[in-house]
Amino acid sequence: MAQSKQLQKIVERAVAQVLDRQLPKLQAELVERVLAELPASSAAESAPAAADGGTASLLQGVAGIHAGTTQKEILRALLDASSSSAARIALFVVKAGAATGWQSRGFGDEEAVKDFALDVSAGPAAHAFQNRVVTPGNVAEMDGRFVKRFGGPENEQVLILPLVLKDKVAALLYADSGASGVLDAVSLELLVKAASAWLEVTSLRKQAQKEVIEAAAERAAIPIQTVSTFADPFAAHTPRHTAASGPEPAAAEVVEVPTHAAAASAASAPAAAADPFAGISAEDADTHRKAQRFARLLVDEIKLYNQAKVAEGRRNKDLYDRLKDDIEKSRATFQKRYGSTVAASGDYFQKEVVRSLAEDDLSVMGANFRK
Repeated sequence: MAQSKQLQKIVERAVAQVLDRQLPKLQAELVERVLAELPASSAAESAPAAADGGTASLLQGVAGIHAGTTQKEILRALLDASSSSAARIALFVVKAGAATGWQSRGFGDEEAVKDFALDVSAGPAAHAFQNRVVTPGNVAEMDGRFVKRFGGPENEQVLILPLVLKDKVAALLYADSGASGVLDAVSLELLVKAASAWLEVTSLRKQAQKEVIEAAAERAAIPIQTVSTFADPFAAHTPRHTAASGPEPAAAEVVEVPTHAAAASAASAPAAAADPFAGISAEDADTHRKAQRFARLLVDEIKLYNQAKVAEGRRNKDLYDRLKDDIEKSRATFQKRYGSTVAASGDYFQKEVVRSLAEDDLSVMGANFRK
């Protein structure tokens, strides 16, 4: 146990040093990508703000979001930064199709909306949730209970912004101008996109650290038992009124890394018939599962850092040509780690590229993609 903890500290320190050197560059790239995602007209609309320091305030807000290292810090930074672009804002976490209040700004109390169940079956909230787009609306279209409890803006205009993670709406940001008349839709959209991107980066960072620790433990022949996942930033915010509603689809697959004894026990259980690795040894099954998880991590990173190229490649059916360098570098990384193991026969990296990048449509990869 002492040896395991010592090894973990050494690896975590090494990983942290590497990531800290890369974070400034990564932050700059994220700002550029978020700006690139906004419509061309947004730049013109936000030009007046630049004259009075609005741009500087916006960049400071993005920097504050990027300074967060935990989900709570990032979400609080989003709300703090958004408060200069709207008189009233509130964040509602989406779980199992229900939107529940988390924190707010401008309502008199940060906890004012806590645990309030927002109706997302109609109005601008429903449109933003179902279509994953920023949706303006009139306060009369909002949940009547919400308006009765918290009131509405003087100009009656509201805005709902979806915070999307892993192609799913994980939260909704409500904004209105209150009595001040302040409601900057462009700035709010940029801040939400920045928060979404940074939440995914921090999740991948944590997962990468676990992968490195796990690999080091394997080399040192230290048996460990842990859970590795693309972390759901909102896992800790399950709505109280939905807590007893049973299991819900996870934002990403959770894979358990068993010890040999645990794997052997699982292999002998009656449910093992559904396990694709039920017919092989526990050790080999463990290697296959780790290889699958590592392939998903590599492809997730490609998608995260090349979102524009992925969209263009799918549209023009030349995805491989646009991402060739990234794909082949990641393929080499995968081969180096699992190419000489029993998992090599599974061709997991290739399958994950087709499944995740091409969305199971091989034609979008283009003619140069190796089948």
